[in-house]
Amino acid sequence: MDDDALAASLAAHLARLTFVDRSTDEVTALLVDAVAGWGEAQGFRVYRRAASVVPLPAPYQDRHSVVDVACARTGARPVVIEVDRTYRRRTVEKLLAECDAGRVALWVRWGPGPFATPPPPIRLVACEVAVRHHRHSRLPPRPAPQHSAPAGAPAEPVELPLPD
Repeated sequence: MDDDALAASLAAHLARLTFVDRSTDEVTALLVDAVAGWGEAQGFRVYRRAASVVPLPAPYQDRHSVVDVACARTGARPVVIEVDRTYRRRTVEKLLAECDAGRVALWVRWGPGPFATPPPPIRLVACEVAVRHHRHSRLPPRPAPQHSAPAGAPAEPVELPLPD
C-alpha cells in the first residue's frame, strides 16, 4: 500500500468514528485508540507512544521524543502517526525527521478545520470535529430528507389543523 493509500485508508477508518460532548483530551484519546485499531486491523504491529528519531531539547537531549502511534509492517516501511488538534511547528519537524529516517508519516489533524497542508512527504489525515462551549462532537452524516413527490411532480395539498 503506497503512502496516499495508507492515508486514505486511515481517513476512511476515522470517518466512522462518532462521539458527542467530549473534552479535548478525550477526543485525542479516542482518535489515538482509533488509529491503533486501524493499524491492528491492517495486520501491523502497533506501538503507542513509540520513540521518535528526534531527541528532546536540552537538558533532556539524551532522551527521545515520542510519536502517538507507530506501526511496523512486514516488508514495508514503518508508519508513524501523530494526532493533534493544532498545527505545531515541532510536530512538522518531528514528522519530517521520521520521513528522512525512512518512515511514512501521517498527521491526523482534528477540529473544525480548515487544516493547513503539511509539507511533503507528510500526509494529512483531516478529521473534522464540531466544537461548542469547549466540548467536541462528531456525529454521523444525516440522510437527505425524504420527499413525498418526485422532483418536478405537483405536490399534493395538505390541510393543516387550525390552532385552538
